[in-house]
Amino acid sequence: MQYEEILHRCFMCGYCKFTSDYTDFNCPTYRKFRFETYSPGGRMWLIRAWLNNDLENSERFQEILFSCATCANCVEHCVFTFSEDLVNIFMAAREDLVNKGIIPPPVRDYLKNINITGNPYKEPASERGKWAEGTSTKPYDGQDYLFYVGDVGSYDERGKRIAKAVADLLMRAGISFGILGEKEVCDGNEVKALGEAGLFQFLAEQNISLFKELGVRKIITLDPHAMNAFRKFYPPLGGTFEVFHYSQTLLALIQSQALPLREYRAKVTYHDPCYLGRHNGEYKAPRKILQAIPGLEFVEMDQHGENAFCCGGGGGNFFTDILGGGDDAPNRIRIRQALETGASIVAVACPQCAKMLEDGLKAEELEQSLEILDLAEILTRALT
Repeated sequence: MQYEEILHRCFMCGYCKFTSDYTDFNCPTYRKFRFETYSPGGRMWLIRAWLNNDLENSERFQEILFSCATCANCVEHCVFTFSEDLVNIFMAAREDLVNKGIIPPPVRDYLKNINITGNPYKEPASERGKWAEGTSTKPYDGQDYLFYVGDVGSYDERGKRIAKAVADLLMRAGISFGILGEKEVCDGNEVKALGEAGLFQFLAEQNISLFKELGVRKIITLDPHAMNAFRKFYPPLGGTFEVFHYSQTLLALIQSQALPLREYRAKVTYHDPCYLGRHNGEYKAPRKILQAIPGLEFVEMDQHGENAFCCGGGGGNFFTDILGGGDDAPNRIRIRQALETGASIVAVACPQCAKMLEDGLKAEELEQSLEILDLAEILTRALT
């Protein structure tokens, strides 16, 4: 297994599962299950024992490995030089299991659906562009930007509304962009996170070939997960493009006055998506957008920025739900943290986070107290 020589260097000091000030646990799986085996250090020791044949594969071992939300809190707070590779190590261990055909049924089903239909929803490609019906969005044909929507924005009802809101703002601001519609291919970020390296490479090569054929140079992504794949995993395969998350583009449009804003009175807190924040270092753009809206009161949750608590959807859990529900499910904990701020709106910048937090809101029975809105939806309310 790749990174095998690093495993022995972890001695489970525990920094990886805390916030930077050590006031709370910040590893979603450890915080839910409270067993050391579900912490990053525990996983390191289990993987080493498995590779040394001191531990047999089991359903519990698979659950521990595949429940990791790849939130990268451990990368942020590990004090050792190998910290940058912690999530990579867990992904490599998953890859080893996948190569041996030893994977939990929900992971198997997710990968099978991607392999057969090209998306986890088992929908035909002809449905991919339906979210744009009723808008003046056009197919990509040499425009300045490709707006890449992804699986969740294309097929999930909540994701579709967010995709439409972002596209409407881009059109209002006069941005030259197009979409792929039924030609769009899964970005593969979760496929790679779940350990199917061969399928990921197949998807990536399809995308790279299509982007080059169409002359794509700049990409705006709806989902931070797609941005992560395009930025980090595509260049080694020959796919180097300028990639932006839509929040970065919208901030530039606000600053240039291409999107003039009126007063919108609301108390808003913001949930950092792990793949936008810790994985790609973008903490400022969403906050600057909210702070630019006249009349809006912005408040932070106690755990925010590099210490933000994960919604639990990363690493494929959005689709496999191996991490599961209950009182200590990450999305429910995050909703309770948001409620403590006194905000009436939780702003998000990721369609996966939006759906996860809405599910948490329903489970907490707080729909009358909080509203989950994407940044683009909040901006739409504040447009002059």
